[in-house]
Amino acid sequence: MIEAINLSKTYQAGGQILAAADRVNVNVARGEMVAVVGHSGSGKTTLLSLLGGLTRPDSGQVLIDGVDIWSLADSALSELRNRKLGFIYQFASLIPTLSVLDNVCLPSTFGPGLDNLIGTAKELLAQVGLADKANFYPAQLSGGQQRRVAIARAFISAPAVILADEPTGDLDEETEREIINLFRRVNEEQATTFVIVTHNREIAAQTHRQLVMKDGVLDAAI
Repeated sequence: MIEAINLSKTYQAGGQILAAADRVNVNVARGEMVAVVGHSGSGKTTLLSLLGGLTRPDSGQVLIDGVDIWSLADSALSELRNRKLGFIYQFASLIPTLSVLDNVCLPSTFGPGLDNLIGTAKELLAQVGLADKANFYPAQLSGGQQRRVAIARAFISAPAVILADEPTGDLDEETEREIINLFRRVNEEQATTFVIVTHNREIAAQTHRQLVMKDGVLDAAI
């Protein structure tokens, strides 16, 4: 499903060259749920961005269903991201001028669209406990509620892959459990593939496989 081959990415900071990803090799099977753990600055977010076609690597390949995504034209890469990938970013990144419902629907405006889009969006909001907030605006929500809207948004197009960067970082324990249960249910019922970056070892332990990122190097499963 997703394969990284000798994937590398460096940045310059303070006159030094930092390896955010250092010859990373990983293969995530369809329907697998994988956690990537590691300290801040270890390269986890960069890896997710490379796998999702958001950051171009210095070298190496990312294959999704056998397609080398970085060999695609920008328009084709955008289409692939929209069709196959759902992103949950470290920050909610909601559009402040759009309602909660419109924020959830937003990714579908760039694709072929969905039948009963509004109904699907409302169902997703109910699954994250925000059925009564559909007509609210982001400024009227708490940080945790905004995060739940972003999670619902990631599922709106029924993507084959969810790439999640600290998806429960600002949620209380009860909501965190509900969200992880939602992930597991979608994974089991729809064979959706998950790559989850997290500091939380308890969350990582609920996935099929856990990997460790340190100084840009991805270690074997723990």
